[in-house]
Amino acid sequence: MRTASVKRETKETQISVELDLDGCGRSEIDTPLNFMNHMLENFSKHSRFNLKIKAKGDIEVDDHHLVEDLGICLGQVIDQALGDKKGIVRMGCASVPLDESLSHAALDLSGRGYAKINIIFSEFKDAKLGDVSKEVLPHFFESLALNGRFNLHLRVEGENDHHKIESCFKALAKALYDATRVTGDDVPSTKGVL
Repeated sequence: MRTASVKRETKETQISVELDLDGCGRSEIDTPLNFMNHMLENFSKHSRFNLKIKAKGDIEVDDHHLVEDLGICLGQVIDQALGDKKGIVRMGCASVPLDESLSHAALDLSGRGYAKINIIFSEFKDAKLGDVSKEVLPHFFESLALNGRFNLHLRVEGENDHHKIESCFKALAKALYDATRVTGDDVPSTKGVL
């Protein structure tokens, strides 16, 4: 079973995450940020990972702490569920459109966290998408990759900021689905370890 769970409790957030890499895309997402709930449900559906998240945080101060810690926890739980990574495909990429927007995600479950996130928000629009500040969303993806110990390149083009971010979550999900599939029985590295 490629499953894992993570709990994180700080003075700013309380988060629990459960993940099954070999699920069917079933999710139970409960955070006080409706936009993140929507994005994480999309992530679960398109990665086909079963995902359960219960989170609360000091959003009366700012949404930064909660969004960042969600990225940290999701990255950690993915890394734990992968175990020794024997037999995984390891690398994945996906391009996903959503109307006028197009996102491309490429990743390597190399054991080395790195993120190159290219998300530029449209000018003269609201500073938020729903109840989430736009500026924290690239940081979410960075936190996820660094704590998941994988290399992530993510870029998007488009006009509608909601469409751009939703296509990013879907592209990441599809790339992770492909990279986490088991097709062999050895570690996919010339070093013999990831």
